[in-house]
Amino acid sequence: MPCLQAAHADNLPEHGLVSYKYLDYQDSQPGEDRIGVKAHSIMVMAPFAGRWMIQGSATVDAVSGASPRLWTMSSASMRDRRNAEDVSLTRYFPNDTLTVGANLSDENDYTSRGISLGGTHGSDDRNTTFHYGVGANDDHITAQGLDRKKNTVGVMVGVTQVFTPRDIGQFTVTHTNGHGFFTDPYKLADFRPNERLQSTVMLRWNHFFEGLEGTLRLNYRYYTDSWEIRAHSLGAEYVQPFPQGWTLTPSFRVHDQSAAQFFVEPGGVPAGLPYRSFDQRISAYGALTLGIKVAKELDANWTWDMKYELYEQRGSWRLLGEGSSGLAPFRARILQLGLSRKF
Repeated sequence: MPCLQAAHADNLPEHGLVSYKYLDYQDSQPGEDRIGVKAHSIMVMAPFAGRWMIQGSATVDAVSGASPRLWTMSSASMRDRRNAEDVSLTRYFPNDTLTVGANLSDENDYTSRGISLGGTHGSDDRNTTFHYGVGANDDHITAQGLDRKKNTVGVMVGVTQVFTPRDIGQFTVTHTNGHGFFTDPYKLADFRPNERLQSTVMLRWNHFFEGLEGTLRLNYRYYTDSWEIRAHSLGAEYVQPFPQGWTLTPSFRVHDQSAAQFFVEPGGVPAGLPYRSFDQRISAYGALTLGIKVAKELDANWTWDMKYELYEQRGSWRLLGEGSSGLAPFRARILQLGLSRKF
């Protein structure tokens, strides 16, 4: 849920920040480009009145193309434009923070509104921080002439612990409960349950290498839902600074998931199923993401960065079970460019 993703530092930042990001995304299957996205976003974060901080962002993206093939058939082509905004206000106390937020995302055929409340509580020695949040989203779907609703409520709790001067860990649990229209109106013969319960456990560990002055960031995520999807994701990135303000960050991520109980495997459509979907995203597969990020501090206030990632998923790459067979490999490339300034 977007409204549960906001996170703020325990201490009030000394400077404000404004940043611009450009995203160019393109996915493909052998011989065909599929969905393409070009997005522009701007974020502003500003402390004020000694104990307060306001943060907001706005994103405009253009989406075009067609969703992945259903075995051998192509689904509907589409072109859309999305405007998204969010804002949050945080009050800093000696050992606590409290944040309220709201978000809005609007497309031609989909509108989503959300609100959130969250905060942190730190120990007196500043080594332990508990964080929590609750949020709700209300979505209105009008694609393909529909008039349907979807509502989601989520909660999040977690703790961050400093173990040594060079090691810090974080444990977070998130649970969301959604009711309403989950069917994809652009997929052929797609019928999904009107309820989805989702739970996620996230572990993060950062280690600082004193001699190299670099930081290794590890993360593991376990995901499960009432559609019987079980997914494991393991990621790592290493941040290495160099002289004259340069920073290099290579990264990789491995993902493994089982199929939803109503995903129809290639080869036939069983009779009598109340729900069914041919959507490749809820099939059983393994995936690998490789990335590299380069950043440069231009002076004390200005920084630019560029990140490039390659993603590929295949049924045969599943490690913890049998993957879905007969699906075409799915690939994506993601380019991000950014420029930020402190004030």
